[in-house]
Amino acid sequence: MPELPEVETALRGIRPYVIGEAVARVVVRDPRLRWPIPKALGAELPAQTIVRIKRRGKYLLLYGQTGCAILHLGMSGSLRIFPAETAPEKHDHVDIVFTNGTLLRLRDPRRFGTLLWTRGDPLAHPLLANLGPEPWDPAFNGAYLHQRARHRRLPVKSFVMDSRTVAGVGNIYANEALHLAGIHPARRAGRIAHRRYDALVGAIRTVLDAAIAQGGTTLRDFVDSAGRAGYFKQRLRVYHRAGKPCSSCHAPIRQRSIGQRTTFFCSSCQH
Repeated sequence: MPELPEVETALRGIRPYVIGEAVARVVVRDPRLRWPIPKALGAELPAQTIVRIKRRGKYLLLYGQTGCAILHLGMSGSLRIFPAETAPEKHDHVDIVFTNGTLLRLRDPRRFGTLLWTRGDPLAHPLLANLGPEPWDPAFNGAYLHQRARHRRLPVKSFVMDSRTVAGVGNIYANEALHLAGIHPARRAGRIAHRRYDALVGAIRTVLDAAIAQGGTTLRDFVDSAGRAGYFKQRLRVYHRAGKPCSSCHAPIRQRSIGQRTTFFCSSCQH
């Protein structure tokens, strides 16, 4: 699944091609995504100009003058910019065609993505209203995590992957950040000291910054807006490295399921 760095990479890739561009039409070839694409998208987005594009968690928000498209890439979605006459392929479900002769194309082989339309504040939409702070928000800090974790018995990995705790930290980067911070992923969230949450906040930001700088992580179908795969996979410390030596202490990386998600960690470095 594209995680926050992949979504941020997609945003940065398409932003120069869509900001200030007028929409001529919307072509919906298959509305059957995770939720059906509303007819209002095709009826109301044309004749509007994309005035702003923003990421919130793993969602992309494309603002017109009187509404906003809410987009989630699901498990396998990607966004590409093409000339308007480019023929679609099998899984190219939606085109937003601009008056300048280009289009923004949503490809989603598994159809777990989302493309909705709202006339109201998208941040108040039920999908986004309960998201926690962004990882770089000053409100996201060790004190915040320590207070929110009080008396919580769930594993810390599940705690930081909860989008109500912090927006956009998925499985890959939770594994990586916990290793960098030296915290065992199964440790109870409520049993972690304030100072260790300070370290975890820093580790989350470091890991996400590095992944964004590298263009995301190459897993399954992810490519950026120009069709390039990400390269952060080459720098992963623990994820998908079960049995390989830890980059810090050379003990073997272990694998187990936590919260029904595959988890990778070093039992020597993380405690």
